[in-house]
Amino acid sequence: MSDVNTNILYREVQHFRQIWLWVLILAVSLVSIWSMIQQLFLGEPFGNNPSPDAVLIVIVIVFGFGLPIAFYKASLATEVRSDGIYYRFFPFHLSFRRIRLEGIVGYEVRAYSALRDYGGWGIRYGHAGKAYNVYGNRGVQLKFSSGEKLLFGSQKPEEFVEAISLALNKR
Repeated sequence: MSDVNTNILYREVQHFRQIWLWVLILAVSLVSIWSMIQQLFLGEPFGNNPSPDAVLIVIVIVFGFGLPIAFYKASLATEVRSDGIYYRFFPFHLSFRRIRLEGIVGYEVRAYSALRDYGGWGIRYGHAGKAYNVYGNRGVQLKFSSGEKLLFGSQKPEEFVEAISLALNKR
């Protein structure tokens, strides 16, 4: 789907870097790792109803290591090219997906509340439409001829909109 000759007019890659989120993730990770150390290496069961050792090892692999690695690697990449808007929310999208410019009937910079408007961060559906966001409270809202709306969170929404305008004028 990607054309080597297609101009990239705008590119942004965002990651989950909120301090409160990382404190929470690392707390869960450290508790799971400590529970394994306590139970397997110190010989003291973790809690009043300890898990079997095999279950505890799986919990540590998933929450102790997998969760922090997944959030560290997760990213939202958005590009405006001369033939469309491309986006990839890794690890959910392994390759870029394209939105054709022909279907866009409107676009604007918009302030939003991730929790109130969409119920959180990530790939979300809310009363304001669908959203891809990882950080902040500003983005670009696209409106389609079908009536659907799609918001991309952005740290540079003015540049994003400017690139969309440029791409639309090049058609």
